[in-house]
Amino acid sequence: MAMGRGSANKVTIAFGLVFLFFLLASEVVNAATYTVGDGGGWSFNSGSWPKGKRFRAGDVLVFNYNPSIHNVVAVNGAGYKSCKTPGGSKVFTSGKDRITLTRGTNYFICNFAGHCESGMKIAVTAA
Repeated sequence: MAMGRGSANKVTIAFGLVFLFFLLASEVVNAATYTVGDGGGWSFNSGSWPKGKRFRAGDVLVFNYNPSIHNVVAVNGAGYKSCKTPGGSKVFTSGKDRITLTRGTNYFICNFAGHCESGMKIAVTAA
């Protein structure tokens, strides 16, 4: 069966799309899931938890905590340093939050009164 001029281009594009799909799928498969604070969960002593761990964009952090006394807020660097929640920050309140890391430094605080100031905050850098 003879192929027209456009047929070869369509086959090349189709193979390219299939390759791209598998490439993207392999990144998702390689993502890891980490429980913040390990067995202790998201608490006042979680600040040093990221030390020694290697995170990648797409990895998932699981924050386990009692939602009546804590929350998780994804903030920017200024919010992290000042323990203030910038406008537009995403606030998580389920007590079993799953947050996917983006490339760069991801900052999280608890914005219940005094909690961030008492060390309930983490900065996680993902490659």
